[in-house]
Amino acid sequence: MAGENKSRCASGLEGAEVLLCVTGGISCYKSADLASKLSQAGAGVSVAMTDAAGRFITPLTFQTLTGRGVFTSLWQAGENYQSQHLSLTERANLMIIAPATADIIAKMAGGIADDLVSTLALSACGACEILIAPAMNTRMWQAPPTQDNVRKLADRGVHVVGPNEGRLACGTVGMGRMAEPTEILAAAETLLKE
Repeated sequence: MAGENKSRCASGLEGAEVLLCVTGGISCYKSADLASKLSQAGAGVSVAMTDAAGRFITPLTFQTLTGRGVFTSLWQAGENYQSQHLSLTERANLMIIAPATADIIAKMAGGIADDLVSTLALSACGACEILIAPAMNTRMWQAPPTQDNVRKLADRGVHVVGPNEGRLACGTVGMGRMAEPTEILAAAETLLKE
């Protein structure tokens, strides 16, 4: 369980197992930097991606940065033919979803599991710590349904880092920019030390 796994990581990320889930948003490029930083900090990093994430960045990028295969479908054969959504979350000390789009946040809040990442998120509940890094347009971030969904997740013990204010992909400046990889890394280290 999460408590047992956390004790192995008391000194930070060294030896921790991190499941990095990447959803479809322009901030995916920051997720590649995060994967690199996690690996450099000594964590074992497994990456799962949605189809939409694959439109912004390729699995090969993450495979190169982590030295591990990347999971893109519920239908890929897992290790020893185990169910991926169970085996990936059972061995993880921490699941990070970055970027966490309005879509994945809504799915998590509603318990919807209709793709690999949303299924992993549902199976991670109670198995490991979950950290999300929201990224979306300011209006989407400020929309009452999104704010309600984030509160629901926080009430369930999901940790949130960001979003920050800054220039967004649409050209506007406002709240919704994904936290920087160094901020997410620091939040991950704090969670694994608790």
